[in-house]
Amino acid sequence: MKTKLALAGIVALILIISCNRSDEPNSVLLNTGWKFKTGDDPAWATPAFDDRHWGTVDPSQIWEEQGYKGYDGMAWYRLKIPIRSSLKDPNNTKDSLQIMLGKIDDCDQVFLNGELIGENGRTIYSRLKPGNEFTREKGIWNLERRYILALNDPRIHWDNENLIAVRCFDHGGAGGMFGKPFEISMRGLKDHLKFDFASEIFKFSGDSMVTKNLSVINLTGTEPIKGELVIEVFQCDNGIRIYSDRSIVDLPPHLKIEKTATFRKNISVPTILKVSFTEAITRKKITEEVEVPYILTPKSPGAPRINGAKVFGVRPWSPLQYKIAATGQPPLKYLATDLPEGLVINPENGLITGSLKKKGEYIVKLTVENLIGYAERDLKIIVGDLISLTPPMGWNSWNCWGLSVSDKKVRQSADLMKSSGLIDHGWSYINIDDGWEDTHDKNGNILPNYKFPNMPALCSYVHSLGLKIGIYSSPGTKTCGGYEGSLGFEAKDAMNYAGWGIDYLKYDWCSYGNIVPDPSLEQMKKPYKEMKHALRKANRDIHYSLCQYGMGDVWTWGAEVDANSWRTTGDIEDSWESLSGIGFSQAKGSPWSAPGRWNDPDMLVVGWVGWGPSLHYTRLTPSEQYTHITLWSLLAAPLLIGCDLSQLDAFTKSLLTNDEVIAINQDPLGKQAVPISKNDDYEVWVRDLENGSKAVGIFNKTEKSLNVPVEMKDISLNGKWNMHDVWSQVDLGKVRGHFEMKTSPHGARMVTLTK
Repeated sequence: MKTKLALAGIVALILIISCNRSDEPNSVLLNTGWKFKTGDDPAWATPAFDDRHWGTVDPSQIWEEQGYKGYDGMAWYRLKIPIRSSLKDPNNTKDSLQIMLGKIDDCDQVFLNGELIGENGRTIYSRLKPGNEFTREKGIWNLERRYILALNDPRIHWDNENLIAVRCFDHGGAGGMFGKPFEISMRGLKDHLKFDFASEIFKFSGDSMVTKNLSVINLTGTEPIKGELVIEVFQCDNGIRIYSDRSIVDLPPHLKIEKTATFRKNISVPTILKVSFTEAITRKKITEEVEVPYILTPKSPGAPRINGAKVFGVRPWSPLQYKIAATGQPPLKYLATDLPEGLVINPENGLITGSLKKKGEYIVKLTVENLIGYAERDLKIIVGDLISLTPPMGWNSWNCWGLSVSDKKVRQSADLMKSSGLIDHGWSYINIDDGWEDTHDKNGNILPNYKFPNMPALCSYVHSLGLKIGIYSSPGTKTCGGYEGSLGFEAKDAMNYAGWGIDYLKYDWCSYGNIVPDPSLEQMKKPYKEMKHALRKANRDIHYSLCQYGMGDVWTWGAEVDANSWRTTGDIEDSWESLSGIGFSQAKGSPWSAPGRWNDPDMLVVGWVGWGPSLHYTRLTPSEQYTHITLWSLLAAPLLIGCDLSQLDAFTKSLLTNDEVIAINQDPLGKQAVPISKNDDYEVWVRDLENGSKAVGIFNKTEKSLNVPVEMKDISLNGKWNMHDVWSQVDLGKVRGHFEMKTSPHGARMVTLTK
């Protein structure tokens, strides 16, 4: 895990009518032709250097995915490309040239024809010779690199070959270039006038009204911008315009205007909001479009419904806490019959507590009732060596608060988990990530820092709400954020965690990489075995989560160190490149996923995220967020919300409270989905369920709407099967042989097939 700062990104563009996305015109793409070499030499910045013997590389993918697995240190990228003067706009001599290089992990220097033009995301305007050192600690790993040069800058060789050389440094985790865009283009109206969609979310009222506030900002320092602004909303399926507003704009430098669009729509139908501006004098036009959130999850009925896990694992003598997750018109009354001796239920809140002495299996009948009716369901309690028999569901502080996490924010998040109703859909963990530690005292006890004045009291408070609580540490001397690690104090730390009442431990590799910079497989296992033994002696069930980014194919040996889940990848961010790159690469770990042993492709990036005090609404489109939750549910992945729960909007809540989607994630069979159809345009993943049904995920990887075909013979299904739409919770009739599903750009559909 790396310390994340506020991300910079680009709002995806979506064409109206078909809801497909468009490309930027008048640019030179830099996607191919790059050469790559590890090491460091100032001569590699110069055009005269002969790089013919270097390897080739895809700049959109980190170097770990291209044959340089585990490499940390210096490396260089080189690209030779002509820059044509035809790029210049004869009608606007004030434009400048911009070189965009995706994102770079961790930090970088960029050279054009041997001259330094940029460093860690900022343009270098003066002519400088390459040096041997640069400020590595200023690297912002997920910041878009955009370098802007005046048209008369002597470092540009117009109508000739130019060399772009990028010097990268990486320490730990992913390294090098990734993402997009990689291109050279001219700065123009689209760079001087900004449409800000992200500062406020789409707001829903009633069953059909939607309101969106947006800003139009003049980014120039000296010139006013005048022209016509048009805001429109179109339905994706038929192109019908359902809203239009036109206005004349006269915008002074550095100022902005606020606009509001309020329109009525079918809340479940995909639509797009399109904003266009036409400059008064030049008639130049820029357009951006964003997808309007569409809510597929039906409202919970008034009658009781029992949700959450159907099976629960606990070790003998360990404290047991299980919250019956149920929705329905309050007040609800909870009953559990055939409870084994040692357990009791609170009928007011549905919390089952106690401990069990002997190994075995117990079937408990759960009943929830209100004035409208009642619901019944069996719960299987398995007392044995294995816990976390379904993937953990909860909230983690990192993607929201980063190192600014505090006791107050954790308590607030726990309160909101309950008051928002998420707890009634099975969400149960409140996990503290990095930033809580101080030091070990003279007796070896870990002490929380000033932000956490009383850890036992905090744990007790979270438990009182019917929730569980997690903690974070590292097997090294320091955590990723520079706080106290557990090296040499494993036994003491585990006992302290258990004494406080901790239920979950995220154990992050971090500074252990300084101890074993190039670890063997046994060296990778060693620190996790140490904590394994410590946790087993603590006499409390603590979910053991390994965070070491998938090194050494951890999914093949995570169970050996008694882990309940293990990260399979580097940190996720809220971009399609990150989401799709991580999510669609998870098939390799499928054979090792099982109850109590879960592959973890990292936390959820929906809602308001930011990795610190400054938050922003996720840069994933609504369709991409459906892909996120759909794929993670099929993967039987831990579901850990990373957003600010105090800003939980209607759309995000609908993503997190679809009980049929959650049921697939929590299916007791615990079998991870695998792809049965995979190409550049779409993927189809299938998961076997306990009741003999198949859960099918259909994913559109393109930037246009797509009818995705599914061949039932690829799923080994013969005859007729009942098809059910999981997100909308409606039956779709019988299918046999073949079916197709229309899927939004970067979107997903999920159905179950039942004989």
